[in-house]
Formats: sequence, C-alpha cells, structure tokens
Amino acid sequence: MISDLLQIGFFVLVLLLLTPLLGTFMAAVFEGRNQIITPVFGWLERLIYKLSGVDQHEAMDWRKYLSAVLWFSVISGASLFLLQLFQGKLPLNPNHMGNVEWTSALNTAISFMTNTNWQGYSGETTMSYLTQMLGLCSHNFLSAAAGITVMLALIRGLVRKNTTDLGNFWVDLTRTTVYILIPLSIVWTLAFVSQGMIQNFTPNKTVVTVEGQKQVLPQGPVASQVAIKDLGTNGGGFFNANSAHPYENPTPLSNFLITLALLLIPASLVYSFGIMIGSRKHALMVFLVMLAVFLAGLTIALSSEYATGHLLGTHLLEGKETRFGVGNSVLYAVATTVVSNGSVNAMHASLSPLAGGVAMFNIMLGEIIFGGVGSGMYGMILFIILTVFLAGLMAGRTPEYLGKKIEKKEILLAIIGILFPGICILVGTSLAVILPIGLSSITSAGPHGFDEILYAFSSAAGNNGSAFAGLNANTPFYNIALGVAMLVGRFGVIIPALMIAGSFAGKKTIAVSSGTFPTNNGVFAVLLFSVILIVAGLTFFPALALGPILDHLLLFHHQILF
Repeated sequence: MISDLLQIGFFVLVLLLLTPLLGTFMAAVFEGRNQIITPVFGWLERLIYKLSGVDQHEAMDWRKYLSAVLWFSVISGASLFLLQLFQGKLPLNPNHMGNVEWTSALNTAISFMTNTNWQGYSGETTMSYLTQMLGLCSHNFLSAAAGITVMLALIRGLVRKNTTDLGNFWVDLTRTTVYILIPLSIVWTLAFVSQGMIQNFTPNKTVVTVEGQKQVLPQGPVASQVAIKDLGTNGGGFFNANSAHPYENPTPLSNFLITLALLLIPASLVYSFGIMIGSRKHALMVFLVMLAVFLAGLTIALSSEYATGHLLGTHLLEGKETRFGVGNSVLYAVATTVVSNGSVNAMHASLSPLAGGVAMFNIMLGEIIFGGVGSGMYGMILFIILTVFLAGLMAGRTPEYLGKKIEKKEILLAIIGILFPGICILVGTSLAVILPIGLSSITSAGPHGFDEILYAFSSAAGNNGSAFAGLNANTPFYNIALGVAMLVGRFGVIIPALMIAGSFAGKKTIAVSSGTFPTNNGVFAVLLFSVILIVAGLTFFPALALGPILDHLLLFHHQILF
C-alpha cells in the first residue's frame, strides 16, 4: 500500500510540473505565435493550406465554424465506415481480414469520429493494418484536434467583443495536429518502442509454446497508435485487451508514460485557457476543482479496493494488471475515466463495487475532470456559466463571466449542453433493461448486470469508450443504440457551446465592479465543485443506487460476490 501511494504521489508531481510547460507552449500555438518547433513543422502547416486551398486569414462566425466542424465530422466518419466495409479488398492486409459487418462498422465510424473510440470488436482479429492506420489512427489525431478547436472558438467568444469572428476551424485543426499532437506522438512512440512495444507490418506469427502448443502472436504498427490514442484521449487500442496486453504495455515505465499521457494535454489545456483569457488565477481555481474531484475519486476507489481485499482476506487481483499491482490498476481506471480516453490496463468489472462506481461516476460528470482534449474544457465552461448564474441569483445581481453578461439564451444553452448526455445515459439504459434484446447481452445477473448496461451507455454518451466488461455490445441493438448516444454526447454539447461562443463574442465587455462575482478565489472554487456534484448527484444517484451502491452493500453483507 505504501509503495502504491508513493508511485501515485510521484505521478501527480510529474503531472503538476509538466502542466505549465506544455500549457504555455500550446497557448503560443493557438495564438499563432512562433515557438521552438515552428522551423521544424512550419513547412507542413503551409503545405496543408496550399493543398487544401484553405485561406488561413478567413474569419468564421459561429455558424460557419459549426458547419465546418459538422461537415468535417460527417465526411471523416463516412470515409472510415467505407474503409471498413471494403477492407478485405484493400492492401496492407497480410492477415487477410474480411470486411466488417455494417452495424459494427457504423458503430466504429461514429465512435472514432466522436473521439469516443468505443470498440465492440477485437482489433487484432477484425481490422487490417490499413484500417488501423489510415482509418483508426488518423481519426485519433483528427477527432482529438476537432475537440480542441471547439474549445478555442469558445475561448475567443469569451475574450473578444463586438465581433462575430471566432477564428478559423481549418487553421485551428491544422495547428493543433501539426504542432502539438504529431510532435508529442513521435516522442511517446519512440519511448514506447524503447520499452519493447512492437511497431511492424509483419503478419501474425505462429509459435510453439513450452507446453508444445501452437499460439498465434499478433503483430502490427502498435506503438504509433498507442501514443496518439492516449495523448489524444481516444483510447482505441490495437488489441482487444488494450493496455493490459503486453505488446501494448510491456513495462512499468510504459504504464507510467501511458497513464501520464492520458492527463497531460487535458490538464495543460486548463493552463492554456488561463493564458488566453488573461486570468491565470481563474484557471488555477478551475484546475484545483478538477484536481480535487480526481483525487477524491482516487481516494474512494483505492480505499474500497483495500477494504474489500481485507474483507475477503486477499488482494483483489482478479482482472487487475498483476504486473503493476492494484494501485496502478486503480490509478489507471480513475485517470482514463476522468478524461474521455477509454483505454484500460485492467477490467473495470473486476474493480470493487465502489471503485467501479467511481469510474462510472467520473464519466457521468460529463468527463470534465480533466476531460477529453478540448471537450473537457468547453464542457467545464458550461458548468462555470451555470455556477456564475446561480451565484448571481443568490446575490440578486446580473451574472457576469469574464466581463460578459450571462443572459437567458446562454444559460438555456448551457443547461442543454449539460443535460443532453445524461438524458442519453438514462433513456438508453432504461430501454436496454426492459427489452429482451438488451438483456440478452449481459453476463451477470442482479446489480452487476445492471452496471454493465449503465456503464456502456455512460461510456458512449460521455464519449469515453471504456467498457465494464461482461456486456456483448457487438450486436445490432447495441451498435445502433450506443452509436446514437455517442453522437448526442458529442454534438449535443458542441452545438450549444459554439452558439454560446457566438453570443458572447457579439457582446461588449463590462468593467469589473463591486457587484461582479469574482471567479478567481476559493468561494468560486467551492461553488463550482458543489454545482458539479449536485447536478451529477441529482441526475444519476438513483441509477447508481441500483448498481454499484447496491452491489457494495450486498458484498459487505456476504450475499453476493461480484
């Protein structure tokens, strides 16, 4: 236990040290300022503009920006869908993978296009190398960059005044990919290869084990995909076992780097946010709220694991990553669910009931702690707007945020963006538990079986992509239902966020007065923390009571073993 806590403490320390460094660098990229790698990658940015015909000086209002986001998502999703349907006839398929069944292909296309990366299939037995690289890996870059562009548009709406200009989607997408995601992925890929993670194009190998049995060892370009799937909070693993597979996570150092990659960009974006709005102290309060929720969930999950192990007289190693221990398995589970990543190094169904409930609750919060790249920050801004509005009501004053008045339109849009994913989770779960076709896919009975369904819809609507294990989600019902949840979870937040950006951009800035509610102190932080937990608690507590909480109570009364 002491060893686990020391490792976790070191992890948090490294994250805190790297956050301002990367955050400062990314702010320079977003603002178009030259930075240290501009001479190295600047030619690529210019080449992309030239080949695509993009006018980097064109200004977009919120409608044009939203249109670009939607068309880009539709076209990229459709291309991935078609690639899967015809992969059996395309090159770079040394293992002769067949075409993907259409509902599974549709689900996967929606999944990677929305940065969810939910996988109802086994990658090493379903996808060709061409599909893995051209389809899945490229979407890991592009869907992550698209999330950051929406965050940038919302920030510009907050800081600009009397304008419709939110920037240029294509420029934001290009700079994010070229200067941030590609360089970081190169560094992480080289580090992974140095640890023994495979990166090749050879067919699967058949070997003879020490018992004399034949075993197929899957091969492929793994390290490059793992780097961006973690840095871009995507989560789609090359293998079905994801980061529990030794080829995808070979050593303790690779496990540390993977876990760090999950949180590095989302945490650093909060610092970038502070620089871009000209208020690092406000960003610090937001960061502290995120960190507090993260550490609180981690504490509950670890305490539950150790307490349950004491109850059973043994450590709960079933389904855990035994090479790295319970502590690292729990840290990974909490980290991957506070961001919209979805990769795993242990089976979440094997966590103790409360630890599994923490993972589920993290996703239900809207993955704003620290959230997906970009999506976590623009999701958090919606909660900030709600918090400032409520504070204004309590004080009897017109609420203002960063000098902009919050009016009826903005608060309605913020509420829509906050509630839409939750509606998908609850409605989708309700349908699945009353329809025989939904219940036919679960493995466990009772509250744990309910957890499998609730977690699946939470993961889809939260654009997380991790699975609780036990649920056979690769069926027409779940492929379609979860696909709809992914779309609503992604664009049900993006559309209100960009509409708010456009509304704020057209307003003038109001000077700070004695009636302005400050957003750079501890009172604001406590209110924001409270609003997040109250909204999530009121929305999801009944469902959680039927699932992980009931599972926990039954376990401690020796009536059920999960």
